[in-house]
Amino acid sequence: MTTDLATPDPAAATRAAAPPLAEPSGWHDIRLTVNGAPVTAQVESRLLLSDFLRDRLGLTGTHVGCEHGVCGACTVLVDGEPARSCLTLAVQCEGAELRTVEGLAPGDAPLTPVQRAFHECHGMQCGFCTPGFVMTATALTEQPQRPDAADVADALSGHLCRCTGYRNIRRAVCQALDERFGGGPAGRGE
Repeated sequence: MTTDLATPDPAAATRAAAPPLAEPSGWHDIRLTVNGAPVTAQVESRLLLSDFLRDRLGLTGTHVGCEHGVCGACTVLVDGEPARSCLTLAVQCEGAELRTVEGLAPGDAPLTPVQRAFHECHGMQCGFCTPGFVMTATALTEQPQRPDAADVADALSGHLCRCTGYRNIRRAVCQALDERFGGGPAGRGE
């Protein structure tokens, strides 16, 4: 059988125009807890946690900035630890407990010490990076012992803010740590 290369194969043109759907094995049932509520969903293997939270659950407080894990705007807590949701696949969170910024003070609940400190210390300007900073600061305040100044600096170094000089952000984190642990070695963020 010979093939005439000058005559295109109509089936090949259709295949090129419409990429195939993911294989059935590319879908997974996941169960997790998000902001205290049980969630069961079917997700594709390649679905990012940030997209799952924003698009499937409507939790748009998780911001997507760089999509490379550099800016920290998408930081959420996975089992109490900060994680970049733009680098984490939703299927990796099977059985995990997630917290987003929406889960910190839902509805009419009072602000958490971290949220209150960011407000009082003017630890934000445009606010795009703020949810990520707040989630990382929340993890710091939930440690069993007060983190030292180097630990605070290291935790905050994973976040980018284009508006501030970070001074008020550091102040806010230190104020929240002072409230949780009492005055200590983390300083006042100067």
